[in-house]
Amino acid sequence: MTPMLDIVFIMLIFFIVTASFLKESGLPLNVPENSPPTTKDRVSLILQVSESNEVLFGARRIDIRAVGANLKRKMSELDNPSVVVRAHPGARTDTLMQVVDRVHDAGVHDFIVSPIKE
Repeated sequence: MTPMLDIVFIMLIFFIVTASFLKESGLPLNVPENSPPTTKDRVSLILQVSESNEVLFGARRIDIRAVGANLKRKMSELDNPSVVVRAHPGARTDTLMQVVDRVHDAGVHDFIVSPIKE
């Protein structure tokens, strides 16, 4: 085992000594500074489905049939808002799906469905 380690050590020294460390010449580059992208904070429109299956838009309770109209009106007032549908774990699934359908019917195809954390 010892002679093999000696041979490996000698080969390592040989490769280090014979390696040529040349600095290659090339064109100088002006690399711009990396700055973080500037993004505008998006306003989120929040629809909540409570445990008693009530639909809340912001802080007020609305009828499930009025979700689309309220969403369209509010989206026309704001610049590219994000839509979040939050549901209580005890809410009925059919109520949540009706709200999601109304959001989709309002022309919003990119929205988030998340649970309400207690």
